[in-house]
Amino acid sequence: MMTDVMEQSGGPTRPGQPAAQGAGPVAATAATGGNTEPAEQQTGTEEPSASARIVQIRERIDEIDNALVTLWQERAALSQEVGATRMASGGTRLVLSREREILERFRVALGADGTQLALLLLRAGRGPL
Repeated sequence: MMTDVMEQSGGPTRPGQPAAQGAGPVAATAATGGNTEPAEQQTGTEEPSASARIVQIRERIDEIDNALVTLWQERAALSQEVGATRMASGGTRLVLSREREILERFRVALGADGTQLALLLLRAGRGPL
């Protein structure tokens, strides 16, 4: 659940705010170093080869998550720059046709979840309506 993610990560990072060094799932795992929890509690299985594979997969997931956060922050900053540039030149705060285009692109690629993701991305870049 999202609350689980929030609790584990220490909360969301705001656009334009640098991610805390050492934050995130990979750093949290590394920080525990000699974790004394049984393998089953860490991976959900006692079988050594399955447990090792799960750890490997989770490390890659953590890398992807870190990349997503970095890309999210970059996208939000670029979107904010577009809005500021447009408004400074006398344009509107936002362009609804562009937002609809983004929503549709994400909906086609990811379904209903894509629409929700696109709404979050748009909000991160322009702020709430």
